[in-house]
Amino acid sequence: MNASPEVLNQHLIDPEICIRCNTCEETCPVDAITHDSRNYVVDPSICNACMACVAPCPTGAIDNWRPVTRAAPFTPAEQLTWDVLPPAETPATSSPSAVAAPARTPAAAPADSAAAQALSDHAPGATIPPWSASHPYVNLYTQRSAIVATVAGNFRVTDTASESDTHHIVLDFGATPFPVLEGQSIGILAPGVDADGRAHFARQYSISSPRDGERPGYNNLALTVKRVLVGYDGAPVRGVCSNYLCDLEKGDRVQVIGPFGNTFLMPNHPGAHLLMICTGTGSAPMRAMTERRRRRRGKDGDGRLMLFFGARTQQELPYFGPLTGLPPDFIDINLAYSRVPGAPRRYVQDLMRERAADVAALLADADTCIYVCGLKGMEQGVLDALADAASGHGLDWSATWRRLKAEGRLHFETY
Repeated sequence: MNASPEVLNQHLIDPEICIRCNTCEETCPVDAITHDSRNYVVDPSICNACMACVAPCPTGAIDNWRPVTRAAPFTPAEQLTWDVLPPAETPATSSPSAVAAPARTPAAAPADSAAAQALSDHAPGATIPPWSASHPYVNLYTQRSAIVATVAGNFRVTDTASESDTHHIVLDFGATPFPVLEGQSIGILAPGVDADGRAHFARQYSISSPRDGERPGYNNLALTVKRVLVGYDGAPVRGVCSNYLCDLEKGDRVQVIGPFGNTFLMPNHPGAHLLMICTGTGSAPMRAMTERRRRRRGKDGDGRLMLFFGARTQQELPYFGPLTGLPPDFIDINLAYSRVPGAPRRYVQDLMRERAADVAALLADADTCIYVCGLKGMEQGVLDALADAASGHGLDWSATWRRLKAEGRLHFETY
């Protein structure tokens, strides 16, 4: 990878494009990536240029490189202060002319099969899209060139008696192109500045409408946003962007960047089966895919749809009413509630085990694509439930898991 022992093609993350989704840090097999409240950075003393983090990044922010001398790389402390990357022609050395940018080739990836397998095992899902997915457009608009959308509607989609205040927000882009696919996401730039006086960085939200718009034929899309008032540690917190979005009114204008995402994509193959597993606002991409199929129903050969959807109570389940209106011969819906008074706690993985025979049949079918979206903590439970369903019905889970990932048929989007 390097032209000489003195030269390093340093791996950096572009803070302008990065949407702080944590995918790179979770994917890195050597723990070279870290972050603070603002930036994600790569430690040059640890990074071995294995490239494992490059493909999963939804924006391409991770795929940036600068020629530096090994003795004077950009330190993590320096990177944490950046709002933009340093110019490509300015390496971290007092003698720029002495350093030439080395070529970066696919050979930078691990060559031996054992290392490649280790990287494959590190990621829970695929880093490539299904073979029949449409080509996605990404990064059409950045923080320097954000697009302005108009709020066409803002509706609460959880019971008004529930503590979970979740909204379905429709954004219209007018005559400005903003092509999206089911499974992609966008970034929202909330107005104002943070505690350091810098503009808020973009917050990422999955799109919950199909590619032809929330209103078919119009240049619009929908988001599913939960108002954040409590942090992961249970302490009170007021989410900057979620509260901004949930308080928007029809006609308000919003700065948008993106779209993002080139792997968590819906297959176009009409016979593809979709096994969808989600919690809370992780339902957004599942709604987009389901609505796409509903609009295409009868026009193509229809593959099977199976949904496992979890929430604390029925009142906190987004889109409960519309879900119950979908015919059972169109989609197989399984709802899990974990906080119903007087009832045992049930999670999506519990229902998956109850439906193990049906889950295993889908796992055995080469036309099945699996999508998991929700809180990070659900990942292992879902993998364990898939493994139990497979092994209980004569499938080798280890081989099945690797095949699903290699074929772009098992996807996770967790936060």
